[in-house]
Amino acid sequence: MAIRVQAEDFDVGAEYAAFTAGRTSVGGVAMFVGLVRDIAGGEAVSAMTLEHYPGMTEKQLEAIEEEARRRWPLDDVLVIHRHGRLEPGDRIVMVATASAHRDAAFESCRFLMDWLKTKAPFWKLEATPEGERWVEAKDSDDAAAARWSE
Repeated sequence: MAIRVQAEDFDVGAEYAAFTAGRTSVGGVAMFVGLVRDIAGGEAVSAMTLEHYPGMTEKQLEAIEEEARRRWPLDDVLVIHRHGRLEPGDRIVMVATASAHRDAAFESCRFLMDWLKTKAPFWKLEATPEGERWVEAKDSDDAAAARWSE
């Protein structure tokens, strides 16, 4: 397991190579990489600043990862989430799951992203031509996370 919260960018190819190196029992890896968009809510976005609460953020990400492992037979999980000022096209998040079976990899990766969007303590401030605005929680994100209720 690797959970990293960092300001620095990451190399998706290098992270994937390290994640899969020597893993002969893995039958599938599912991966998601999130990027900053230049449009949000129909408005232009020139930058996004992600804030978090150090220590608490990592603990919550670990709890989400533990829940994924409880639900699916995973060989490994990787979560990298950036903070700080990011511009359109910058990478924000990478989630990868490895399992002997593709369904477990696919489902757990989607679960992790759905729960990260709603349960991880990150706050987003968007810079727009009209000024800065805090990003509010979206009903669609809550609905996506709710589908995983047991």
